[in-house]
Amino acid sequence: MSVLQQSIGKYVSLSAQEYEQLIPYFTCEKLNRKQLLFREGAHIQQVAFVLSGCLRSYSVDESGMEHILQFAPEGWWITDMLSFLKGTRSHLYTESIVDSEVLLLSRERQLDMFDALPKMERYFRIVTENALCATRQRVIDTLSLTARERYLQFCDTYPGIIHTIPQKYVAAYIGVTPEFLSKMRSSLYR
Repeated sequence: MSVLQQSIGKYVSLSAQEYEQLIPYFTCEKLNRKQLLFREGAHIQQVAFVLSGCLRSYSVDESGMEHILQFAPEGWWITDMLSFLKGTRSHLYTESIVDSEVLLLSRERQLDMFDALPKMERYFRIVTENALCATRQRVIDTLSLTARERYLQFCDTYPGIIHTIPQKYVAAYIGVTPEFLSKMRSSLYR
């Protein structure tokens, strides 16, 4: 069973025929390490499903500091949801951390898919609800947890990538410097 089938199967049941009907709505793209998929300032018209690899979504502040909002390992969706749904300019970059393969779905094709396969509208509603809840929890955690607690929360949220991505990215996600993260990790694992 494919990674996409597993993801869909968590929330809706598709027959083999329905799944085959679904495939033409997507385009497959291979990304090299550090390749940008989406750029700040662009109108993001696609959502990406990660078949393999890992992507990150981040912003860059006026001083050049990166702030990572999301990682998307295998089996996760990633986009700038506001830009994708509302047609606004994106404030985020989305970049492949390692060589990756993604399925891309445009907003227009997504809406066509919903007409042809109504179950997929339910699937995307649940995925979007989960993303909204995760984003809200991330804001609460950022405001109320200590750096140590944010790091442990990161480890719980992304157990499969903690040892495969650069630690500077982990630091940018939890809002600390790489040096602080290194000291904190060494004190945790003594």
